[in-house]
Amino acid sequence: MNTHYYFFSIYLTYEQCLAYYKGHITAIQVIDDTGKKIRFPAAKILPYMSNLGIRGRFRLSLDDNNKFIALERV
Repeated sequence: MNTHYYFFSIYLTYEQCLAYYKGHITAIQVIDDTGKKIRFPAAKILPYMSNLGIRGRFRLSLDDNNKFIALERV
């Protein structure tokens, strides 16, 4: 099975991240560097949350069936 990589930047405020904990958000949608829209569970990005929110560049890895493999800060 092949692994597909998607690179993107994200900047969410702390308040925007709190929307997940309040149950308002279950998924995050980003646009990768090639312009492709990608949606994944918000819970996958929460380990990167700080008191500033979530900021930085990430690499999302998916398999051929678009199943989540990993999310890494790059």
